Amino acid sequence: MELPLVVGVDGSPGSLQAVDWAVDEAARHGVALRLVYASLWERYEASTPDGASDELTPEEIVATAADRARRRDPEAKVSVDVIPDEATHALLGEAHHAFAVVTGSRGRGELAGLLLGSVGLTVAARAHGPVIVVRGDKAGLAGTHERILLGAADPAVAGEATRFAFREAEARDCVLDVVRAWRRPAHATPEHPLLTGDPALAHEEQASALLDAVLHDPAADHPGVRVRRATVEGPARRVLLNRSAAADLVIIGARHRSGHFGLQLGRVGHTLLHHAQCPVAVVPQPE
Repeated sequence: MELPLVVGVDGSPGSLQAVDWAVDEAARHGVALRLVYASLWERYEASTPDGASDELTPEEIVATAADRARRRDPEAKVSVDVIPDEATHALLGEAHHAFAVVTGSRGRGELAGLLLGSVGLTVAARAHGPVIVVRGDKAGLAGTHERILLGAADPAVAGEATRFAFREAEARDCVLDVVRAWRRPAHATPEHPLLTGDPALAHEEQASALLDAVLHDPAADHPGVRVRRATVEGPARRVLLNRSAAADLVIIGARHRSGHFGLQLGRVGHTLLHHAQCPVAVVPQPE
């Protein structure tokens, strides 16, 4: 049985934008849509001392989101749930049995100046399954670029993210851009020894070899996907951020580290989640 695409909803404009994006995503992959509202404070948020309410109840919020989803796609299979739990904890639990978890860039009640809400950031950093934060400009949200962008990390991090990217490109019938950023280290390290000959050429060849290793198996499994690979000198966060302006989804991997709580997103993940011009998918690599 196919796992559903889970969307965290709270009635905010960001969550409704996430619902619209998720409806299209669910249709591409032929999966059901599960809309979830979670709050420990739902009884207090929804009522006033005299019993009147100026806000929608949690049940009304998920029902309104479900109606919106069905208007966008009358054939969508939509279910709803209200979970009496803290939003981050509830969505982290949902990630264990979801195709992916989708959130908006900011939720209800969060400061307008925030680039990314605390729920979206925490879920993306700690979930045990793919998390997609819906953000970006109109073209990126609408999927008009017909291009998926994958930031190719080291093989220890890249496996699940690469397979996710190939499935996404195949479902969309679009180009998959795979980019490996590289930099010449100022000093030798075990991971980056100082190479003889042309340093730029040597490091670019290393980056190209890594792309070969990362792409070999997924490309064989998805021979119809058009892949454009590139090795680019510069900080990965800047390279991917610039290229997100011409993408419909940017995908990065993340991994668990022993002795650490949750995932380590690093500067690349934080930069993209806060500034990318299209939705961002964070795909964890199991230990």
